[in-house]
Amino acid sequence: MVLKYYVKAFSFFIAIFLNVIVLAGTYTPRNILYQKSQEVDLTGKITLDDSWVQLPSYTDRTFWSEIPENLKDSYIKRAEQYFDYNWPSVKATDYLEFIRSGDRRQEIFGAPKSALVSLIMGELMEGEGRFLDQIINGVWFYCEQGWWGWSAHMYLQKAPIGLPDVEDHTIDLNVGDMANILSWAWYFFHEEFDKVHPLISKRLKDELTEKVIDPYLERTDFWWMGIEDQSHINNWNPWINYNMLNCIMLIEDDAGRKMKGVQKIIRSLDVFINSYPDDGACNEGPQYWGAASADLFKSLSLLKKMSGGLLDIFDNTLIKNMGSYIYKVYIHYPYFVNFGDADAKTSSSPLVIYLYGKAIGDTTMQKFGAFLARESNWGTGPFGGDPGMQIYSLMKRDELLSSEASEPLIGHFWLPDTEQAGARDNEGTYNGFYFAAKGGFNAESHNHNDAGSFVMYYNGQPVLIDVGREKYTAKTFGSGRYKIWAMQSQYHNLPRINGVDQSPGKDFKAYNTTFQNHKNRAVFSTDISSAYPKEAAVGSWIRTYTLEKGHAFKITDQYKLLAVKEEATSLNFMTCFQASIKKPGIIQLKKGSTQLSLHYDETLLEPKLEFIEVTDEKLKQYWPDGLSRLVFKLKSKKLGGKTTIKITGE
Repeated sequence: MVLKYYVKAFSFFIAIFLNVIVLAGTYTPRNILYQKSQEVDLTGKITLDDSWVQLPSYTDRTFWSEIPENLKDSYIKRAEQYFDYNWPSVKATDYLEFIRSGDRRQEIFGAPKSALVSLIMGELMEGEGRFLDQIINGVWFYCEQGWWGWSAHMYLQKAPIGLPDVEDHTIDLNVGDMANILSWAWYFFHEEFDKVHPLISKRLKDELTEKVIDPYLERTDFWWMGIEDQSHINNWNPWINYNMLNCIMLIEDDAGRKMKGVQKIIRSLDVFINSYPDDGACNEGPQYWGAASADLFKSLSLLKKMSGGLLDIFDNTLIKNMGSYIYKVYIHYPYFVNFGDADAKTSSSPLVIYLYGKAIGDTTMQKFGAFLARESNWGTGPFGGDPGMQIYSLMKRDELLSSEASEPLIGHFWLPDTEQAGARDNEGTYNGFYFAAKGGFNAESHNHNDAGSFVMYYNGQPVLIDVGREKYTAKTFGSGRYKIWAMQSQYHNLPRINGVDQSPGKDFKAYNTTFQNHKNRAVFSTDISSAYPKEAAVGSWIRTYTLEKGHAFKITDQYKLLAVKEEATSLNFMTCFQASIKKPGIIQLKKGSTQLSLHYDETLLEPKLEFIEVTDEKLKQYWPDGLSRLVFKLKSKKLGGKTTIKITGE
């Protein structure tokens, strides 16, 4: 009975999960990669040996000896932490915890991965064999594991969830990661492994082939591939395909199977590109850009390299737009526009941004990558990512750190297909007001019910915010997703109409979304009435944001209701500032030395201030002092009306 319950519950989870990852816009079968591959005819032109790698080998001590001593020491010290690492046994209960409590236990699966990468990089740096035994232990640990994936992703297998089916080799994000890491371990150390025992390299190669390469080449039913169904595509596609490209090209011996893998990766990546709107926006947000367009770029770069430069689509407008998106939604370090599950502060990818900009000829993007490198102290300590990417970062370190850097404080942006826009008081400075807003619909990837919402910053600091998301659990992508407070429209900068919130689903959307930028003002407007269910009894609700450059920011609501119900209609705003009623008609927002005044018409609106203590460990990273919700109850009982809230600096 318990098993049947979880199978039924997880079937609902899968439906919700796939609904959450639907991308905006219509699927456009451009097939840019395939068309280019046909144009240049890749037959016999893809490098099928290891000459494409172009990284220093383990025995090339010249390169490793020239790495700055402080950086080399930091890598070696990190590896030394794992001298006595006891490779853990992943227990059945570690997997089962996901269906018991919803805890994904990703740290259980992440710890040995970090250990292995650290040991690989430490040994490459030092070259004395001190870490080889522990690398072998790590490799053997993974060879002995039945599955390398995360417990949250067992829905990919045909057997009931809870425990992995070792006879059904499925590929999720972590399987892809491990395939990449283990392939580089084999590439760099297989000769050293053979000196210890010939079965180590053989076993590793066999496990990679059986667990990853064979199912990738033989199966077409993994949803993230987009081969059988193109309607559910997100960052899984380029994330896994990038890892598979490395794995297949490093491990597979058969030239025909290698070529089959490259052709399938081209086919699958095309589906991802096809799912994007012409404006190139990542509607998963800038945080997920690092696993979406960034991993697409890494894949395209490898394909270009493997084809001797022939398979090159970096001159395509869509590919360019997918890159430039990342600086269009940049506010001021370290803040980016965050809607949906995206975080307010985003861990950037300086080198990828720099190289992407270089590839598409976008100097603003190049300089942004260099800027992020400076701000984040990139290159002063060990890099992140798979061993291949870390070594490439070491090779490009001096180039990036010596290149011209600039913060891309663009004056405004408008992504018409995704219906997102933003503007600041003055281009080139973060001083003053900045706002970004969205139209869209409530089934976007990593969706919150937030059609028509916005964020507002002042002097580069968040004021009216998008809270973001709590730590991921089973509930996050299950039937209880929209019971989580941070996913609900009433905890975004949106109205609650007749006591009713927005609803999830592709049919709940904004209409007639427009954006205009002028010298003295920028205006974003959208009708959000259709984002609410019929119980809200709303005929139209035009939400307009006006940036009066250098002066103020205004939120205007013009509405027509079909009925005025007992439950109140209210305007809701989330802030990380301290809020207090200074006097009727003015709420003071204060944080440190920054003060703003929020002006409202006390004859139309009745304010209430609610403090929200932040206890979730994920949200606490960004809002440690808690949050305030400003609730303005509409006093009028009329079916129509107009309200304006104005924010000014002091």
